[in-house]
Amino acid sequence: MFNRVKSSLLLFLLLSAATEAQNFSVSFTSAASSVPFTGKVFLFLSKDNKKPKDGEVGLDHSAYCSISVENIKPGESILFTDAAQYYPVALSGLERGEYYVQAVWDKNEGGRAISRSPGNMYNSSVKCTLSKDFKQTFTITCSESAPKKTFTETKYAKEVIVPSALLTSFFKKPTSLNAAVILPKSYEDQPQRRYPVLYRVSGFGGDYHTFSGKTDFSQPLDTTECIRVILDGNCPLGHSVYANSDNNGPVGDALTQELIPFIEKNYRCNEARFLGGHSSGGWTVLWLQTQYPKVFTACWSSSPDPVDFRSFQKVDLYNDKNMFYTSDSSLRNVATIAGFISWATMKSIYGAEHVIYRGEQMHSFNAVFSQRSADGNPASLCNDLTGEIDPATVAHWKNYDISLLVRSNWDQLKNDLQGKVRISVGNQDNFLLNYAVHLFDGEMKKLNSGFIFQYYPGDHFTVSSPEYMSTGEKFLEAKYNEWLVSHPSKK
Repeated sequence: MFNRVKSSLLLFLLLSAATEAQNFSVSFTSAASSVPFTGKVFLFLSKDNKKPKDGEVGLDHSAYCSISVENIKPGESILFTDAAQYYPVALSGLERGEYYVQAVWDKNEGGRAISRSPGNMYNSSVKCTLSKDFKQTFTITCSESAPKKTFTETKYAKEVIVPSALLTSFFKKPTSLNAAVILPKSYEDQPQRRYPVLYRVSGFGGDYHTFSGKTDFSQPLDTTECIRVILDGNCPLGHSVYANSDNNGPVGDALTQELIPFIEKNYRCNEARFLGGHSSGGWTVLWLQTQYPKVFTACWSSSPDPVDFRSFQKVDLYNDKNMFYTSDSSLRNVATIAGFISWATMKSIYGAEHVIYRGEQMHSFNAVFSQRSADGNPASLCNDLTGEIDPATVAHWKNYDISLLVRSNWDQLKNDLQGKVRISVGNQDNFLLNYAVHLFDGEMKKLNSGFIFQYYPGDHFTVSSPEYMSTGEKFLEAKYNEWLVSHPSKK
């Protein structure tokens, strides 16, 4: 009897604490949207970032909450309590003090980042003081709506929007591939001249709209004038990396069969096609070069995302059992300072993305590499809360292990791929990407592949010195000169 009374009292106290947690009442105005909302709503809180919704999910010190709602009309309020999904702790567990707070209503209409997806409703950042008054309710009114991005064309910068029959068939709705074309200085003055094309792929979160209004001409490949095509790969689930996948569709085929033919029909290209990119863009160009070796002339991959899954940011996906912990129970890093000082852990980034449910880095990997689950979402490589790796999903990921694919198929690839690849990386890469590059390097040396691997001082962000950039461009120019020898009519 005493134990039952004590248990009942404990339950009462827990329920009382939950009901007295500080709450956030959130609504949106008719100016932000005139129609009812059904979907997910997010709350972002940060002591440091004045615009917390725009922070790097899982890499900063923000807190996140989300709830699902149905048919909420303009002016109606929803309530964030401790019952919401949260990271790192429930609202009542957050450290007391001042926070910048923003809410976002996610319409999921095609943008990658929830905080900036066109049409998503949000509020200007407000400052709230979380105190020990747990009965307090803060009111957040969302009156702003993220605009659709536009592109201003200039003499040298052109926007390309190509309707894709392949992707439209996959998604069952009109879908296009978009890019920016940057023309060389002589393009207008030499109307008979044709140029090589460098397809540059932005890293995660990059956007071809950065080149909107650009008044400068395309920089040459070292000394060779070229057309530059800026690809960004953004999609609702993250970065497509232009790889055919169960979740993002046949985007690699769409690029090579639809976008590139459109570029070459509408701009004066000479059929020499080069690839360059950094980070997720670095992985992309290596994937495209190895998957479509007859299409592309050569690639320079800079600091690519993991190219050998025996070191997926130092996790051996084929032998390790847990993404969060090493065999001695130490936390695994996902991001570092200078390659060794912990910045963020696998556990923290998966925990954050468990709340921010789409469009971020780990979700992006799942969208490309994983099979589609029964619920229609990409299967997760691991349990988001425990880190336990799913062997069935790893088996599907093997289809995207570039090192494994190249060495397993070298006899078929050799004639079209020999010597076409250059990979460079910083020895202190923040995201530990250099370890996979070293593994790939060792495998390619065994095959006498002619691939060039170069290592530099610096991390993911500081490695791009003038020397680093110049050496990469010189490699591509040398490959162009080799190409011209076998294609003399293209000079």
